[in-house]
Amino acid sequence: MLKYVLKRCAIAVFTLLVLITIIFTLVRLLPGDPFLDEKGNAAIQAKMHAYYGLDKPWVEQWATYIGQLVKGDLGLSLRYPGRTVNDTITQTFPVSASLGLRALSFALLVGIILGTISARRAGKIVDYICVLIAIIGVSVPDFIIGVVLQLVFAVKLGWLPAGLWQGWRYAILPVFALSLYTIAMITRLMRTSTLEVLNQDYILTAKAKGLSRFEIIWRHQLRNAILPVVTIMGPLTAAVLTGTFVIEKIYAIPGMGKFYVQSISDLDYTMVLGMTAFYGLFLVIANLIVDILYGVIDPRIKITESTKSLIRRPRE
Repeated sequence: MLKYVLKRCAIAVFTLLVLITIIFTLVRLLPGDPFLDEKGNAAIQAKMHAYYGLDKPWVEQWATYIGQLVKGDLGLSLRYPGRTVNDTITQTFPVSASLGLRALSFALLVGIILGTISARRAGKIVDYICVLIAIIGVSVPDFIIGVVLQLVFAVKLGWLPAGLWQGWRYAILPVFALSLYTIAMITRLMRTSTLEVLNQDYILTAKAKGLSRFEIIWRHQLRNAILPVVTIMGPLTAAVLTGTFVIEKIYAIPGMGKFYVQSISDLDYTMVLGMTAFYGLFLVIANLIVDILYGVIDPRIKITESTKSLIRRPRE
């Protein structure tokens, strides 16, 4: 297991390096200049380029940035004088993380419950309702859901706040809007996986032994059916965290989304690079944790020396 973790860490570092290199190149290919003002003062523009090192060759800029990144320095913002990318992330990430974690936790809980119920009531009205929820969640973008929820429950009915981030009531609408897609994905996957597990011989054996429904669901059904959900937790985490950018804009939440989206429009290279690197590191670590948890949930998962791949057998 240790060799596998070390190998994944090495792959994670390489992935981050490739990601940063690609973003480093793409932001500099965007048309325009971060220091081009209305007056078009070429002298001031040249001084700003020299101050931030943008007048140097691409390779030298890249090497300098990677050196700063290794030290944990994400650089200075090009559009907010005196503000570092580190300070911006420190101030805004807790808000984005709180929104994302609440949405992910809610989606996991609801998705697993709906998927399990749907599979155990396959072909009945409850199953059709769960499938309908999953279809809506996958088909309708989260920003549409966010606007509709805001219009109905905040503007028309006045039950909940329309925006800002000042208490638990302010989190209800954005959390639900952000989690609906993830709920749909988990529900569909959990339903399919549970239907497959219910047809296994060890479930029939457990019933024949006279085990209670709770014991069958918890000890035999759920722990095997949930493994595919754990597998996609990395991509789902990425989807939820990147989805916060749009939801934060709709509900005026003071998270990272505001600065990230604005920095792209302003050609704030260091802000875009720093936040991308930060999110890349966060998601790579999340994927690594998911791989480790996969083995915790089912100890029968092994890493063979020959293939270095995961092998799973059902828990009987």
